[in-house]
Amino acid sequence: MGRGRVLVAMSGGVDSSVVANLLVEQGYDCLGATMRLASNEDDRPGERTCCSTDDVADARQACWDAGIRHYTFDYTNQFSREVIDPFVAGYEAGLTPNPCVACNRHLKFGALLDRALELGCDHLATGHYARVTHDARGYHLLKGVDAAKDQSYFLFGLTQQRLAHVMFPLGGLHKAPEVRDLAERMGLSSAHKKDSEGICFVPGGDHLRFIEARTGRAARPGDVLDTQGNVIGTHAGALRYTLGQRKGLGVACAHPVYVVGIDTTANTVTLGEQEQLLSSELVAGDWNWVAGQVPAAPLRAAAKVRYHQPDQPCLVTPLADGRVRVEFETPQRAITPGQAVVVYEGDECLGGGTIMAQDVSA
Repeated sequence: MGRGRVLVAMSGGVDSSVVANLLVEQGYDCLGATMRLASNEDDRPGERTCCSTDDVADARQACWDAGIRHYTFDYTNQFSREVIDPFVAGYEAGLTPNPCVACNRHLKFGALLDRALELGCDHLATGHYARVTHDARGYHLLKGVDAAKDQSYFLFGLTQQRLAHVMFPLGGLHKAPEVRDLAERMGLSSAHKKDSEGICFVPGGDHLRFIEARTGRAARPGDVLDTQGNVIGTHAGALRYTLGQRKGLGVACAHPVYVVGIDTTANTVTLGEQEQLLSSELVAGDWNWVAGQVPAAPLRAAAKVRYHQPDQPCLVTPLADGRVRVEFETPQRAITPGQAVVVYEGDECLGGGTIMAQDVSA
């Protein structure tokens, strides 16, 4: 008797290909599925993005090699609505959005997981480097054992109901050499395929060009200011800049300066000292507690405000309106509105949300 039916999310890369083959070897009844999220058949050379025809073909070949059926599901409209539109609106509002968080919440573990259940599958399996455990208290989301590849930061939006149907077969493995070696043993054509990087739907990583093409509006030049409000230069579009940026500022100064403020309404960029980027507190909204329950009192934990940042000791306080205040023991650099803050207790991801402000008065 089989171990259950699993829909495997297939990207065409080495991780998902190994997942499909591992689960088949372990006796699961598997199906493979690739999400079409954007129309990128006309990718320019060197500007590979998600949903390229090559990636879909690679995913289909991996399923054939594993002896399982392959589906392609079109979610371009939902991806546009749930991920791309908020991404563009966020940048236009002076934020730095994290589209991977939105994609995981609404597409991979939203629409695709729903489709898996509709197809009679017990679980959706992906190539994420994270772990799920279960005990009498419920389901727990843990970091992957490979600290360099851990992706729990992007998965804080998962709920108890979703975690009950999720599998991360690579969470207990290291990408190098274990997963690559498995791909070699399995004879996978993707064994040496490079990992994807950057924002998958933005060609060449140029988010400004993408936003201009999406909206039909060219970026407007504006003033570069110092912290006293004096004009010290001009910029070619405030959307080009991110908080904490040092290079490519277009302003000559006698000492290093950094972007400390972006005002897209006034179309200004403010430069200042590195010390002005430090903050000990933030407020986050759109918060999800993985356990499904809001803590009754403030708790000591650790948090990170960007992917790959080491965990930082902090005090986490749920607020009456559903937001959460995070107070760090050590001031953090360039806490960026629009990005995610994710809270941990050891290896366990307790939850996370979207940074709204850098102080408790917001």
